[in-house]
Amino acid sequence: MARSRRTYTPEFKVEAVKLVTEKGYSVAEAARSLGVHETLLRSWKQALLDNGDQAFPGQGKLSPVEEELGRLRAENKRLLAERDILKKAAAFFAKEAT
Repeated sequence: MARSRRTYTPEFKVEAVKLVTEKGYSVAEAARSLGVHETLLRSWKQALLDNGDQAFPGQGKLSPVEEELGRLRAENKRLLAERDILKKAAAFFAKEAT
């Protein structure tokens, strides 16, 4: 039977990082006392340093930058499809005209 994936609240992650940054615990000590892997705690710390308040948007939720990126990629895909259709139509009508 597969192990279920543990999830942590953004508040838990912030507090875990504060143990290392403000309380003076080493990453290994804090990870051991919280029951998480050191690598996970280091990635939370890096995410908090890089993104600040937007570091842990929640399960299934995207940060505003990622939402915008997804919207722009979808729009780009639609525009490329429209361009390809227009190219084919122009080639078809150019062939008919000759």
